[in-house]
Amino acid sequence: MNALSTRYDYIITRMILAHLTLDIVHRNHVESLALSRRVCNPRVPGLASSNLAYIIYTSGSTGKPKGVMIEHRGVVNLIHGRPESFGISTSSRGLLFTSLSFDHSVSEIFSALTGGACLHLVKDEIRLDRTKLWKYFEQHSITHTSITPTLLQDSKESPSLKTPLTFVIMGETLPATSIPHVQKVVPNGKIINEYGPTETTVATTIWKCPNDYQGDIVPIGRPIPNKTMYLLNEHQQPVPMGATGELYIGGVGVARGYLNRPELTAKTFLPDPFSEDRDARMYKTGDLARYLPDGNIMFLGRNDHQVKIRGFRIELGEIEARLVDHPLVDKAVVITIGEGFDKNLVSYVVAKPDDNLLNTLRSHLTSCLPEYMVPAAIVRLNSLPLNPNGKLDRKALPAPDSDAFARQIYEEPQGEDEIAVAQIWAEVLNLDHVSRNDNFFALGGHSLWPCV
Repeated sequence: MNALSTRYDYIITRMILAHLTLDIVHRNHVESLALSRRVCNPRVPGLASSNLAYIIYTSGSTGKPKGVMIEHRGVVNLIHGRPESFGISTSSRGLLFTSLSFDHSVSEIFSALTGGACLHLVKDEIRLDRTKLWKYFEQHSITHTSITPTLLQDSKESPSLKTPLTFVIMGETLPATSIPHVQKVVPNGKIINEYGPTETTVATTIWKCPNDYQGDIVPIGRPIPNKTMYLLNEHQQPVPMGATGELYIGGVGVARGYLNRPELTAKTFLPDPFSEDRDARMYKTGDLARYLPDGNIMFLGRNDHQVKIRGFRIELGEIEARLVDHPLVDKAVVITIGEGFDKNLVSYVVAKPDDNLLNTLRSHLTSCLPEYMVPAAIVRLNSLPLNPNGKLDRKALPAPDSDAFARQIYEEPQGEDEIAVAQIWAEVLNLDHVSRNDNFFALGGHSLWPCV
């Protein structure tokens, strides 16, 4: 089946009709059957909302995958009121975008079930192919779906959808530059930006984008009911309004911890000193954020996305933001390769083919960033690799080849000195050849390189 109808009005009507028919013909039998069901209803002593609902493993994008233990009360709190908040009703048609191995599927499935909506299941070949997915939206009049920003890359070329589709953006940061393009795709719909680690039961904050929004930042919004956000400094004290702090999450929905990893659980799930409940805990996210003047929260990146290269501390997200600022770039990701003195920045950009793209972007970055933040290599891709959940698969990013480094038109080195220097550079930088006009630093070299 391509869709599972979960319309409660239809089900309830059929149940009532069936009951009335049986009541007329076999009233006594029905009454005894109902009584036996009440008697046989399973009752487990000690069963409570604090029991586990499921254990789900994180993707491992920031380390070893961890089994997160989620309790029933967290799931109930997530789903309660969600249909009303997202406008889900018995006339809605939701699409299960995420796989069952991704915790956001819990939200998609039960939001549809509790709202009486129709839930559509699609094959991967449709789910991760934007052209086919857009056609499916139209053909089946889908009204609600979750989607990752990565799948929306190059959305400015996507056709507008006639259906009043609500996009719930989740899983990754939504760039402000993408908002106009997404609004063009869903002119009759809505955009909701959602944030939440797996460790706090799927979603923690939401932000509903105004139809006329033209801002230069995309907030993650405010906490959903019964969840609390803290922005704390390194001493776990609240930071002033507008200052950057690390996000800690408290309230209903904080996971029990990591399966069979007590040390990591104790390090990440901490006693909540701001709660009156002595047993309350808060989750240390590792995410950086600050409050905006209107009370919304702005996500700034992760602590572990800060890297140190040859003594300089670098925020990778800042480089990515500057790359996306350039009109030739639709999407950008920056990573590090190598270790110690060999560590270098490599950027991957989604852009159309252009013979001068690399030099153009290097010049752009040099004009707005210090030299040590300019990536040694820039790799052009048609699209970013995705994992089965539609999120960026960093492990699938290709290694940069020699063409990714800033190189001049090749000219053969001349004379013994040039030939010797070119051979040394090629050996040190692990390159096939070096032109007589190449720049050592632009090729990834630096002044701290060990002597050869």
